[in-house]
Amino acid sequence: VRIASALVISGPNTDLGMDSQYGVEIAMDDQGQLFGHDIELQAEDDGCNAEGGQTAGQKIVADPTILGVVGTSCSGAGVPMSTVVSEAGFFMVSPSNTAARLTDPDIAWNLGYLRTAHNDNVQGAAVADFAYSELGLTTAAAIHDGDPYTEGLATAFRDSFEELGGEIVEFTAVIVGDTDMRPVLTAVSAAGPPEFLYYPIFTAECAFVSKQAKEVAGLENTVLAGADGCISDAAAAAIGEAGEGMYFSGPDISFTGSEYEDFKAAYKDKYGVETLSVFHAHAYDAANMIFACVEKVGVDEDGTLHIGRQAMRDCLYATVNFTGLTGSLTCDQYGDCADPKISVSELQGGEYVKIWP
Repeated sequence: VRIASALVISGPNTDLGMDSQYGVEIAMDDQGQLFGHDIELQAEDDGCNAEGGQTAGQKIVADPTILGVVGTSCSGAGVPMSTVVSEAGFFMVSPSNTAARLTDPDIAWNLGYLRTAHNDNVQGAAVADFAYSELGLTTAAAIHDGDPYTEGLATAFRDSFEELGGEIVEFTAVIVGDTDMRPVLTAVSAAGPPEFLYYPIFTAECAFVSKQAKEVAGLENTVLAGADGCISDAAAAAIGEAGEGMYFSGPDISFTGSEYEDFKAAYKDKYGVETLSVFHAHAYDAANMIFACVEKVGVDEDGTLHIGRQAMRDCLYATVNFTGLTGSLTCDQYGDCADPKISVSELQGGEYVKIWP
């Protein structure tokens, strides 16, 4: 039984993708076989961009032996790939696409697309609540980079913060690949300066903003906050001392129970490292949802296993109360399956420490 992954496994966001790939591989180990057949994984790189998603998707659907996909890591790759996968009759279950548009039928949802990650409408509202209600801050700014994930999450935060009664003094963007963020930060300062600056962008740009914000007049006392695209050992190292006391929103991975402890032990034993990022459990759950559906719809005829892709789609969308590491998963008609829990962590001595709720 062959499945594919399409995750970011090169470049500055590698930790995000490899963390999820390890989750898939541990799920494969735990499953063992399906109907007596081994499970094989074809790993592709989504590049964390639209081009990478398009290329990986086309390569996967060109291989009729591949059943379906765990991916993508990044929403920007997920938008084009979901179109390719849908048109070919395949399915994909993403562990970390959080852009709201991917499950919005009026914008970018495609049949065959599902995810175990939360919807950023939930995360944006949670961050707004944290800033306004928990920290008591009433002015904020948001920075994105034009990617569906970053812009979508920044927009959800903006809308929720304003609904609570807060004021957004600036909503702007940086350009991916730029290293000098001072012009954007200077504009943010001039517009406020805001008490709270939220920039849900990826590792490289997140690090530059975090370090350079300290150099811009007016932002000395502004509370800085990133998101799950900037939660990894690589991100913490790139930000360095400038990140001390920064806040980061993302999925709450303070899972309890023996299953998650067993998972973490297997992860450390297999790869020699602690978990790299925050979506490993979501990837584990995505793979296991697929395996569970294979067991439901697969037909073994004299040692030949037949698995209908449409039957797999139908089964995945019908998922109800599936017990995963991330909680109890139930998929709606547009593929939102998560049991969404959001937390805020503070960077303390290079470690992300959960502080809220």
